[in-house]
Amino acid sequence: MSFAEFAASLTAAQPPVGVTPALAGLWHDGAGYWDGAHRCVQDDSSAEGAWVHAYLHRKEGDAGNAAYWYARARKPVADGTLDDEWQAIAQTLLGA
Repeated sequence: MSFAEFAASLTAAQPPVGVTPALAGLWHDGAGYWDGAHRCVQDDSSAEGAWVHAYLHRKEGDAGNAAYWYARARKPVADGTLDDEWQAIAQTLLGA
């Protein structure tokens, strides 16, 4: 799936079939459902899930918790815009 297709899917009722929990989390966040996004990655032990989890806590304003999850994801703490980070994570996870 391309990034454009993923972004266009945000108007659907559900995330695209077969996406990873991390991508499902990004989808829910992009569709405006932070709680749903957090549920998708809360129990995801992958580095990708930790990265999305970090982004979500950064968005929430919980810098300490975000830093913990960035470390788990082996990613630096982001300092750009949330929109840019969302797009970068999605493109990376989609292999775009």
